[in-house]
Amino acid sequence: MKKITLKGKVVSGQKTGGFFVNLPWARRQFEEKLGFTPHSGTLNLRLSQEKKAKGLRESTGGIEVKSPKGFYGGRCFKAVVLSKVRGAVVVPDVPGYPSDVLEILAPINLREELGLKDGMELTVTVWLK
Repeated sequence: MKKITLKGKVVSGQKTGGFFVNLPWARRQFEEKLGFTPHSGTLNLRLSQEKKAKGLRESTGGIEVKSPKGFYGGRCFKAVVLSKVRGAVVVPDVPGYPSDVLEILAPINLREELGLKDGMELTVTVWLK
């Protein structure tokens, strides 16, 4: 199984990740396909390695999140944050979505549990297939 390690800085998002995670059709798929119930929000990470970020977005792997009409879907990749918290990286299929930003799902509130603040460096290991 191929994996990559991504590094970046924690950034505040637009609070749309929490909305998406809590949609019943999305939440059900996250639970079924990822094997955990995600916290009601995501952690945003602005990547410092543009080439790796592009590789993740262009990867044909991942777990598809299918959306009903009127919504955008995406793909998830199983991941581990700071070598200790199991989670997933979400790559939304949203036009114009920043290519250097990752949305990270986890069963816990990563900011609170790990004491993360905007600007802090973070490492995420992502499994591509």
